[in-house]
Amino acid sequence: MKIAVTYENGQIFQHFGHTGQFKIYTVEHGKIVSSEVVDTNGSGHGALAGFLAEQNVSALICGCIGGGAQMALASAGIQLYGGVSGSCDEAVNALLANKLSFNPEVRCDHHDHEHGEGEHTCGNHGCGTHKCGNHGCGN
Repeated sequence: MKIAVTYENGQIFQHFGHTGQFKIYTVEHGKIVSSEVVDTNGSGHGALAGFLAEQNVSALICGCIGGGAQMALASAGIQLYGGVSGSCDEAVNALLANKLSFNPEVRCDHHDHEHGEGEHTCGNHGCGTHKCGNHGCGN
């Protein structure tokens, strides 16, 4: 089994569609046997699901994620654990212990806004009650 986590400096990157890297963990018999950080090579929202499928990933841990990307992951058979923040390693260990706190209703809905108009920038932004950088997706 392979588990991917949106990755930035050891932490869960909070915007799935803009992640530059994933940390991919290989799990056997409920234990991590290896991990590697892989570059997405600029893939965008929908293409990232295909990228993960090509890596034989069966589960994804991430922060915010939009509805289209969620549908693409579901179509690829990848289980989603969204709305998670903190350390990548700790999140995967929590998932393996059935103790991961995640939000099955997570939505990154700022895609209705125009990027670059001063309302926000992807990363550390706040759209009303939604914050993808300091986390509060779906709240």
